[in-house]
Amino acid sequence: MEKGNRANFGSKLGLILATAGSAVGLGNVWRFPYMAGQNGGALFIIVYVVCVLALGIPCIMSEFIIGRHSASNTARAYRKLAGKTPFGLVGYLGVLTGLLVNGYYAVVSGWCFEYIYASAAGQLNGDPQFFADFFNTFEKDPVKPIFWAVTFLIVTHLIIIRGVKDGIEKASKMMMPALFVLLIVLVVASCMLPNAWAGVEYLFKPDFSKVTKELFLGALGQAFFSLSIGMGCLCTFASYFSKETNLTSSAMQIGIIDTVIAILGGLIIFPAAFSVGVSPDSGPSLIFITLPNVFQEAFGGIPVVEYLVALSFYILLSLAALTSLISIHEVSTAFVEEEFNVSRNRSATIVTAVSMVIAVLCSLSLSDLDIICLGGKSLFDWLDSITSQILLPLGGFFTCLFLGWYVPKKIVKDQYTNWGTMPGKYFGVYMFCMKFLCPICILLVFLHQFGVI
Repeated sequence: MEKGNRANFGSKLGLILATAGSAVGLGNVWRFPYMAGQNGGALFIIVYVVCVLALGIPCIMSEFIIGRHSASNTARAYRKLAGKTPFGLVGYLGVLTGLLVNGYYAVVSGWCFEYIYASAAGQLNGDPQFFADFFNTFEKDPVKPIFWAVTFLIVTHLIIIRGVKDGIEKASKMMMPALFVLLIVLVVASCMLPNAWAGVEYLFKPDFSKVTKELFLGALGQAFFSLSIGMGCLCTFASYFSKETNLTSSAMQIGIIDTVIAILGGLIIFPAAFSVGVSPDSGPSLIFITLPNVFQEAFGGIPVVEYLVALSFYILLSLAALTSLISIHEVSTAFVEEEFNVSRNRSATIVTAVSMVIAVLCSLSLSDLDIICLGGKSLFDWLDSITSQILLPLGGFFTCLFLGWYVPKKIVKDQYTNWGTMPGKYFGVYMFCMKFLCPICILLVFLHQFGVI
């Protein structure tokens, strides 16, 4: 499919919101605040911002350059530039990673839908043990999680089939502003609670006793994974960019939006948690067990406020999950559409169907049926570990090597400077990052995950 026949984003705002939506996800809310709190507060945030600038932005740029130059789905984009070299496989790796993530991420996204329903129905009332039992009972149910995961994928499907402008861009223009408004409202509500300042201080006060290699490697890893690098989302969306799109500016804006949302997530969680004397955990236990109890205790004196805060929070999570799932789905949809020359509707249907199968199997592996478990780990946990600890780092690592050492420098510079119409003042710095800094940092994170360093 040539560039002239290929869909483009209709506006700069739509482009930024859609691409930022691919980076903004559940990890911004349940992982970043916890890591910041446990690794020196403001110190972690400072290191994280440096990592986004030094590692995240250049890696975003690399996928943008490959995607816009090739104007193709991720697999074809890498293949066009790689010729007969093995680098062409990196694009297929991104498509595979995206498809696997699409399946198991839908399961967690579906949990958010269940909690919207439970919040709206007034079911989230009880002591701390009640919330733990509520989540565990729901997670192990063989039917409910599947219903919500499938529902989430259907909503995603209905957006994807409408195309880039009428589907992805329009949805992003509605969902991302709504997400920001909900964030601000919840931050204000949380920070107005008694003793909320202790939570703000916990998040923003530098704790220099936490200066360890875990701090730096943790910030590196969070920057890498938070920006959705390595699964083809950014490359695919960049294939819809126009020639006039400023790649550097767009990458910076996406990195800033992603970081701001992560910090705002911390300003919701920590003030509320400290207000009731609860130490927040990480992962599903924070979102689906700890926080419902926190909201009840913090806002329980005014039932209507408690109701609205809990409902708004899970709507916020669902929007964050949906913006991510749309971009992940699009990676595989574009691949099927272009590689097998089938209609967009049929391509999206195939991807949705495969994702539903993965989601159903992941849900069943977590249920009381206790099937599809290997080595004591559920299929859900296996896919989470394989994609986040192996496939994503490998995709990012080889993309850096590919762009830094193999792709002709003229192609990279033409894309970087928009064919000489924009200054290339920091092009040398960018190439240094691609050749040396980014691959080394990603390799360090990769080795750290397996206890090698």
